[in-house]
Amino acid sequence: MVKFSREYDASIIPEWKPAFVDYKGLKKLIKKIKVARRDADDSSAGDSSPETAAGVESVGYGGGFSMLDPVRALAARFAPRVQATSVRACEDEESGDSGEFVRSTDKHEREFLEKADEELEKVNTFYAAQEAELLGRGEALIDQLRILADVKRILDDHAATRHARGSLLGRSRSMRAVAPPSPALSNSGRYLLSGLATPQSMSDGSVELQQAQMTEGAAVADEVMAALERNGVSFVGLPGKKEGSGRGGRLQLPSTVRIDIPASNPGRAALKVWEELVNVLRKDGAAAFVHRKKVQHAEKNIRDAFMALYRGLELLKKFSSLNVKAFTKILKKFVKVSEQQRATDLFSQKSKRSSFSTSNKVLQLSDEVESLFLKNFAGNDRMVAMKYLNPQRPKNTHMITFLVGLFTGTFVSLFIIYAILAHVSGIFASAGNTAYMEIVYHVFSMFALISLHCFLYGCNLFMWKSTRINQNFIFDFAPNTALTHRDAFLMSASIMCTVVTALVINLFLRNAGASYANAVPGGLIVLSAGLLFCPFNVFYRSTRYCFMRIMRNIIFSPFYKVLMADFFMADQLTSQIPLLRHMEFAACYFMAGSFRANPYETCTNSQQYKHLAYAISFLPYYWRAMQCLRRYFEEHDINQLANAGKYVSAMVAAAVRFKYSATPTPFWVWLVLISSSGATVYQLYWDFVKDWGFFTPKSKNLWLRDGLILKNKFTYYISMMLNLVLRLAWTESVMKIRVSKNETRLLDFSLASLEIIRRGHWNFYRLENEHLNNVGKFRAVKTVPLPFRELETD
Repeated sequence: MVKFSREYDASIIPEWKPAFVDYKGLKKLIKKIKVARRDADDSSAGDSSPETAAGVESVGYGGGFSMLDPVRALAARFAPRVQATSVRACEDEESGDSGEFVRSTDKHEREFLEKADEELEKVNTFYAAQEAELLGRGEALIDQLRILADVKRILDDHAATRHARGSLLGRSRSMRAVAPPSPALSNSGRYLLSGLATPQSMSDGSVELQQAQMTEGAAVADEVMAALERNGVSFVGLPGKKEGSGRGGRLQLPSTVRIDIPASNPGRAALKVWEELVNVLRKDGAAAFVHRKKVQHAEKNIRDAFMALYRGLELLKKFSSLNVKAFTKILKKFVKVSEQQRATDLFSQKSKRSSFSTSNKVLQLSDEVESLFLKNFAGNDRMVAMKYLNPQRPKNTHMITFLVGLFTGTFVSLFIIYAILAHVSGIFASAGNTAYMEIVYHVFSMFALISLHCFLYGCNLFMWKSTRINQNFIFDFAPNTALTHRDAFLMSASIMCTVVTALVINLFLRNAGASYANAVPGGLIVLSAGLLFCPFNVFYRSTRYCFMRIMRNIIFSPFYKVLMADFFMADQLTSQIPLLRHMEFAACYFMAGSFRANPYETCTNSQQYKHLAYAISFLPYYWRAMQCLRRYFEEHDINQLANAGKYVSAMVAAAVRFKYSATPTPFWVWLVLISSSGATVYQLYWDFVKDWGFFTPKSKNLWLRDGLILKNKFTYYISMMLNLVLRLAWTESVMKIRVSKNETRLLDFSLASLEIIRRGHWNFYRLENEHLNNVGKFRAVKTVPLPFRELETD
């Protein structure tokens, strides 16, 4: 049977851990009480044993041995405790019930009661604050849903009216081309809440059509604004909201009312710029746009907000039940050890009267949220609703573990076979197989580095799970489709197994004299690309699509909103520059047809290839700098500018090293040392202070931070030294180590692997620091921005 303390530690919400009752601390106080009572019993037994023996003899039991003597000795031993307990009970009865806890004569018991009272107050205060926040969010969200329903109904009604008017007027085909349907009829049109039609329609068409559009736009604006006001959205800064009194009066339209959809992608950003441009060009003030595309985005935001609210309510219910159970368990232990039944009963009554134990507002709101989501977003299908509201992780099976072992064993066997065949063929020792080494080195090194990164990510996932770091919440991954460490290990093992299989096949074909032997590496690239873009639900489709979406956001930085997963992945790319260069060579060699018409030196010796390699070395740093600038413009955090400066310094250092490799003169050696040393110091400072949170002033842990997840502090110091050493790998470029060409390739591959290992090592502490920041701010649920907002006019 698992002890409750272990079950409790495994069940608490990591981000809310400081708010939970300190069960271990209270348990330690109970152990102190137990030890103190045992010591008191031993001392009292030692002091009273001679007196007890004399008393027994004076009673007149004849001085001989009796079978009742052990019973009498035991009763005499416990007599002082019983007497003291009875005296204490009498004093309590005389003092009366004043509504406070009974003060124990034992200091440890009093300490326990005071500590328990503090923990109860802490839990109750946190629960009340979270409950108030969730209730307020739920009320606002229900209002948003009501507004959305009214706006959709208004657009649908006017769509039907517009369609009926069009059939009655008998519009011609040319007029329909000049004046396309409004937003209620198509996704391309939009209404202006100022009562006017779109700017395009104002420049063309008949006067009657323009007047009809203006009248319809005004009617839509009136109804939308009335719906907003009915649902509690007030408009500050207006001289008057309505003409006349009462709700039946005509609404005077404000000029800055709009559906607020964040510009998180280029399309939304362009739409926002267009709306602002129209607002500037209009002479009668700004206009607010309402069109069906915006309504769809608003609906998605509200649905996501319902999902986040439901998760918050479920977590708060779990918080309540776990703390109630913890207090019940610890009080049972206390009364068993201290025999303070009355004090325990009084504390138990206070605990049961606390809001976290008695309040049912969270349960009511949870039922209401579930009912509204079922009706509005799931088509009254409960299974669909719960799939969104409470997604469940798929059950772990032994099949993945079996496949990991199978692929790993196959990889080791095939690699041994390939090493033997390569040694027998003399490929690595012969100077005549330079072309083979160029092709094999670039193509298969690329897949080897990908496999190594997947393996280290699996190690990160395993460590994050072991230390209860919620990476799915930090990266905003769906828990039912997120990768586990076994899945990452399976990816790594399957990639390496496939790669070594292709190596063996390629070597067999080359030894047999086949002219199409070089097609094997190309086929491997085509296979991997086809699997990455495969639309079928095989080999982790949700993860593949998520990866492609994140890569799109990175490549088109800064046009996409920067999320945690985006800049985390961009940081990984800064450690995969050798991989990008291998991809460049593979693209040049196979896509340009060099393996048929030209020798392999065509790609490596041309000036265009060298300039492209120079640009590829810049790209990851450029993308990361653009992300920092985007975050600075959104968050106005000066640290983002400093972070962008770090990547600019890395770009300068990379450019100087590239120039030094072309012209290795003493002048460029000194420039390499200066630029690379400055960039390394900058990067180390950011690693230790900003990303890992170390070197905190007045920290209780020397050179570290106050909050540490790993128990062994020495691990952090080793990690700092390892990160420092691996950051200095660039010094190899100025040492000019004299080795053969094959050994140079092996050295380059080893340095690239060490950088990936450093990045995998960095990943754990980066997410540990992010997790501790969430814990410090009690962030366990993401906040979704609501679309309908109250805006002020100047």
